[in-house]
Amino acid sequence: MASLHDLGRLRALHAVATFGSISGAASALGYTPSAVSQQIAKLEREAGAPLLDREGRRVALTPAGQILAQTAGEVLAALERAETRLKLQHGTPTGRLTLAAFPTACRGLLPDVLVQLTRRHPGLDLRVSEVDPFRGVDLVAEGEVDVAVVHDWHNTPLVLPDGLRCTPLGDDVADVLLPAGHPLAGRDEVSADDLVAERWISQRPGSMCHAWLLRTFAERGRQPDITCQVDEYQSQVSLVAAGLGVALLPRLGRGLLPSEVVALPLRPTSSRQIMAVLRASTSDRPAITAALDALHEASAARTAHSDSPNVAMSPRHSTTG
Repeated sequence: MASLHDLGRLRALHAVATFGSISGAASALGYTPSAVSQQIAKLEREAGAPLLDREGRRVALTPAGQILAQTAGEVLAALERAETRLKLQHGTPTGRLTLAAFPTACRGLLPDVLVQLTRRHPGLDLRVSEVDPFRGVDLVAEGEVDVAVVHDWHNTPLVLPDGLRCTPLGDDVADVLLPAGHPLAGRDEVSADDLVAERWISQRPGSMCHAWLLRTFAERGRQPDITCQVDEYQSQVSLVAAGLGVALLPRLGRGLLPSEVVALPLRPTSSRQIMAVLRASTSDRPAITAALDALHEASAARTAHSDSPNVAMSPRHSTTG
């Protein structure tokens, strides 16, 4: 039992417990599944007991595995709290700060945030990753990212694992985009009921926007006719401009629309909540406090200029998204 203090092996077990599979843990840690399996196997030999029950691609923790995974989580959280207290003594935000955000937040929110942090706190070493909200939460939970900017919809809530904390940054209204020649394009607004027979351009399955579309139409006993599955919003705009369907796009990071596309408000209003997710054990760290302050400022400035469906919501220094 003398080697059970190996943090790498404890981190591997904690990741398996968090993500429910060897492959999920490997993806979060940046390892290969074989490397994670080897770490777990060594930990099992040191513990003198099996820690995992294999169920196909999924795994379940044995009673011994549950005890050790819980302990691993406590140890990792304690280390983070100790690091936070040391940084609080220093007082000034310094060191590496890793941020993750979904694509339109990377374009429409983070540039201003990064500029402000760089100007105010030159001792910060800022790193950014573009990821889907689900992935952003996973990365924060595993300690690979300090703060993730994520979103959820009213009918597609984002579930946070234990130990994470979120702070709201505001709402991001979504509009329906139609070709300029569409019969509905001359209206002031549209409803979901007006759109049940339309051909849709949407993100791929697994994304929150795709899930919103499915659930919204399921409430009406229908399946949306999704003819184009495209992740990048600007590509969706191009497909709408070509007359190939309609799309639901949030305003954040959308940029100016071409003349071939009309944006109409959806009634009742559809919006997603933008949030910053972080670990509770690091919430007092000066660098993270500074990041949250900058995110709130940038979000407030964006909200003040987002009252029209045809206003570009890219960073202030950009007009094209």
